[in-house]
Amino acid sequence: MTIPDPATPGAQLRPGGLHVLTAATGPGGASGWAAEHRDEVRALVAEHGAVLLRGLGVGSAAQVAAVADGLGIERMTERERFAPRGTHTDGVYSASEWPADEPMCMHHELSYAAEIPSLLLFACLTAPTGGGKTEVADGQEVLKALPAELVERFTREGWLLTRMYHEVGVPWSDAFQTDDRAEVDAYCAAAGLEHEWLPGDRLRTRQRRAAVVRHPRTGAQVWFNQVAFLNERTMDPVIRDYLVDVYGPDGLPFNTAYGDGSAISDETVQTINEVYLKAAVGEPWQDGDVLLVDNLRMAHSRAPYQGRREIVAILGDPVGLPDHLPS
Repeated sequence: MTIPDPATPGAQLRPGGLHVLTAATGPGGASGWAAEHRDEVRALVAEHGAVLLRGLGVGSAAQVAAVADGLGIERMTERERFAPRGTHTDGVYSASEWPADEPMCMHHELSYAAEIPSLLLFACLTAPTGGGKTEVADGQEVLKALPAELVERFTREGWLLTRMYHEVGVPWSDAFQTDDRAEVDAYCAAAGLEHEWLPGDRLRTRQRRAAVVRHPRTGAQVWFNQVAFLNERTMDPVIRDYLVDVYGPDGLPFNTAYGDGSAISDETVQTINEVYLKAAVGEPWQDGDVLLVDNLRMAHSRAPYQGRREIVAILGDPVGLPDHLPS
């Protein structure tokens, strides 16, 4: 059963689920519909945090880019990516490459960066035969549901992300979109990253960020980070132990800690992921779907899947948060 949203003709609310707006495209196609309904769609995202546009029928990266332009989304270049992804055209990327049989845990895209996409656009060119749902979770509600003592410590200290760029994971040249060390040095200085060049063309970075921020539009406090997802305890234990054995405890491609550098316990990671799981909502993908997500408010995840799954992504409307970087 679906409940019509009386405020928006064509919009439907799945009980306890995602908001879905059915798009009836005309002669102008998907991009024309997007331009005509720009204010309506953006109002839905602002109200609910995410909205699924169904019926646009996008079938190529070029069509997705045209829809983004119709919606007035400023595309941004991704820096500091944590997983490989391809580039279709300017600012239009493939989904992050992640094993199909492993879940991608809840996270806010680039929550560790100085410049953050405030709006995400995901488009389904080919839906998987099974699984593969992209779910979202409201960071405002997650904040309320987490234990008070956990929130208090992360609010006070923030969180620390350590990354090692070497043979495992994303090369620094891909993450920073340059082969020039001087450009990386300049980026790190501007973005508040401690960084160290190591023998063998390796790079280590450290950055402390706020774990709880205020949404720039509403002023509401939001649990906004990748503390659990990028923690070593979220890795497959066999892979983690192998990497530690080969590269040492500081050689993992990424890891998180409290802002003072203290280790985060298994229990804390599990607690965060359990709260995300209870808050998660989503719809199975259909070919041609477009999902818009307020990245500052809503975390997103990806379920394991079977068959071919082709999703393209746009990171849009970049912002800097004044309370995100350490003072």
